[in-house]
Order: sequence, then C-alpha cells, then structure tokens
Amino acid sequence: MIKVISDFIKRIFFQIFQDRSALKIGLYGPPNSGKSTLANKICKDWIGEEMSKVSNIPHETREIKIKEKITVKHKNKELTFNLVDTPGLATKIDYEDFVKKGMKAAQAKKRAKEATRGVIESIKWMDSMDAILVVLDATENPYSQVNITLIGNLVARKIPLVVVANKIDMKKAKIKKVEAAFPQYDVVGISALKGHNMEELYESIFKLIRER
Repeated sequence: MIKVISDFIKRIFFQIFQDRSALKIGLYGPPNSGKSTLANKICKDWIGEEMSKVSNIPHETREIKIKEKITVKHKNKELTFNLVDTPGLATKIDYEDFVKKGMKAAQAKKRAKEATRGVIESIKWMDSMDAILVVLDATENPYSQVNITLIGNLVARKIPLVVVANKIDMKKAKIKKVEAAFPQYDVVGISALKGHNMEELYESIFKLIRER
C-alpha cells in the first residue's frame, strides 16, 4: 500500500514539475509488440542503459515509464526528448490468460487489475505526447481492433505518428501487410531485439518532429 501511494505521488510530482518544453515521444501499441524492447534499445544506443523490464508474458509494463533527456544524433543533427514507454493497449484483459502462462490465480488477478489500470493511464497520457511511435508486431494481423482504434484516436487528436513494424527478424513477419493496412503513414520495419534498421527509425523520428 505504501509503495502504491509513493508511486502515485511520484507520478503527480512529475506531471506538475516536469519541463513543459521537453519533447515527449510515446511508444504505444498492443501488449508484447516490443515497445519496452524498443525503449531499451533506444536508451542503450544513446545513454547506455535500459529503462524497462521485458517479459514473454503480456502486460509486463503496467505503469508509465519515462526516461528523460535522451539525445539522438543522426546525420549531423541532434534531437533531445523524453521517451515514454506505455502499458500495452487491449480491449479485454482476462486473468485466466495469465494463469495459462503459469501464474497462480491470485497473482494473475492482480496482474490483470494492474494491466487494466495501465490501459487507462496510457490513454490519459496520449494528449501530452508530441509524437508517437505505434509499435506493432509484424508477425501478427495488423487489422486488429486495438491497432485501428489506436491510430484512429491519434489522427483525431492530430498527434504525429510513425508505424513501427517490429520483429522483422522473425520468419512470420509480414511488413508488406502492415504497410497495406496503413498506407497513409510511414511504416518502418525494425527488430528492436536485434537492432536491425534502427538508423531508418531514427531518421523517421527526426522527420516526424520536423513536420509536427
């Protein structure tokens, strides 16, 4: 209980006293699309440390994670921003799915409750983002309700976005299908885990901020 109160106070303090001029780039997408892996890769590339815990079990990230003042350099240009790793968005979170992954019922119910709060928190933070990387698993169907709803909400809010088709190192990855699903947006295929094509992603981030 004390930890919950402490974490709440920290979040409120950050929201009140954070540098309002700092650019915020958010990582959004469904669970297990590789948002936290990408967050870690970006941080390792530019500040030498990771920012998020990763797991094969969905909804490992259940609270907003922020790493401040990351400076990315690309083609003699620099961009400094705060990176925001968000909980995975889902239309349904069932504790039984966690039980199937080997969790005990009590632990699974707790995780499901925290994950549900995380979804709400992600949505609340959306309006404070200057740009968003929509991280999708390129091995999965891009036409999911979560993906379509997420991008629709970003368009309605006029938040600049790049679609990141992650996990291109896997045989089942179909980046062409992701491109076909979202033809009006830049789609960058990467492997956050292996570090493939990160330079193209950084270039897209610079372009995204320049056009905002």
